Amino acid sequence: MESSSRYAESPGRGPRVLVVGGGIAGLGAAQRLCHHRAFPHLRVLEATARAGGRIRSERKFGGVVEIGAHWIHGPSQGNPVFQLAAEYGLLGEKEMSEENQLVELGVHLGLPSVSYASSGQSVSLELVADTANLFYTLLDQTREFLHVAETPVPSVGEYLKQEISRHMANWTEDKETKKLKLAVLNTHFNLECCVSGTHSLDLLALGPFGEYTMLPGLDCTFREGYEGLTSCIVASLPKDILVFNKPVKTIHWGGSFQEETLPGETFPVSVECEDGDRFPAHHVILTVPLGFLKEHLDTFFQPPLPPEKAEAIRKMGFGTNNKVFLEFEEPFWEPDCKYMQVVWEGSSPLEEAVPEPQDTWVRKLCGFLVLPSFGSIHVLCGFIAGLESEFMETLSDEDVLQSLTQVLRRMTAPDTVCGGSHTSDVLLDHARGVAVRVEGG
Repeated sequence: MESSSRYAESPGRGPRVLVVGGGIAGLGAAQRLCHHRAFPHLRVLEATARAGGRIRSERKFGGVVEIGAHWIHGPSQGNPVFQLAAEYGLLGEKEMSEENQLVELGVHLGLPSVSYASSGQSVSLELVADTANLFYTLLDQTREFLHVAETPVPSVGEYLKQEISRHMANWTEDKETKKLKLAVLNTHFNLECCVSGTHSLDLLALGPFGEYTMLPGLDCTFREGYEGLTSCIVASLPKDILVFNKPVKTIHWGGSFQEETLPGETFPVSVECEDGDRFPAHHVILTVPLGFLKEHLDTFFQPPLPPEKAEAIRKMGFGTNNKVFLEFEEPFWEPDCKYMQVVWEGSSPLEEAVPEPQDTWVRKLCGFLVLPSFGSIHVLCGFIAGLESEFMETLSDEDVLQSLTQVLRRMTAPDTVCGGSHTSDVLLDHARGVAVRVEGG
């Protein structure tokens, strides 16, 4: 099989390696291989016009916002992302301090600055703290089943609900307070869905859940955007290694393929692109998102992958997380507010009913992060995961903005929040599995 690619390698012997996907994994693989003398023939095929994948920083709202990856979690010496950021000088003095690197957060998220219930009342931060303590205590317990032969229940969600039901028997509060505690717990379930990238905690297997551990270090961000990291990696690569706008259609493997510039030499792999170009190679490193792989598994490999590998891909979960950015003319939150929790009264993690997303999608929203203000511009970043997140992507800009504006107005009553602070000038960026951005001035 001959290569028709105008990007074909110049004649020369030696192992040829193709990296499929120009996200952080593909770029990291290419950077490592470039320093290996055995691999002088290397190409990275990226389907889009940019590198970085789900690391994507944009200049919006007068500053830099992260459409995709947001934080370095566990920024300390054991974290390769932190090591690269430090090497390229992308972090500030505080982030690089030894004190910052020694902070032990575990996997517990910080408490909100304020908690709003859907009826408009503020939820007592004491009640919020007590409920968070219960949730994270139980979440810690789920990690104790990592090496057991048999778990008491299949999923993290089932275990948490079982233990919450047991604890409820000892609650002494009045009926309304108990219902409010369940609603706060439900918000924690929604937030953990964002953390774990899942629609439901019932989809998280209990046994291996403890495999995820958090490195020490206080979570931090990049001063000039996360994309600065991938830009530095790209700049370190030899010229013309990256080939953009080259979506791959099929990976032909286990064969004997030829290239016209190297008569007599055969290659075990040939990567066929959507535009008909073919790249023969000795080795292929595949770094495409799992969601893409699951969707195209039946046609992406020729011959098909061995059944056990295909089955492993099909069984592995892959969820959708979205961000929503809302801009305000004036902030309605206090100057020291960092995170607003959203509590949907009447909700409970113990309820089994699953309404259609189109009726209740907004109730999966767990809260809003207050971004650093850029001068006179004030921005909230909301988080939502799962099927509701995917349904939101199908809505118009105006529908999303209207729904979220109504939520904020209702929850922050009687402060008449958002009055006159929105226009219909919005931009909704559909990027499944990455972020959805809504901007309103």
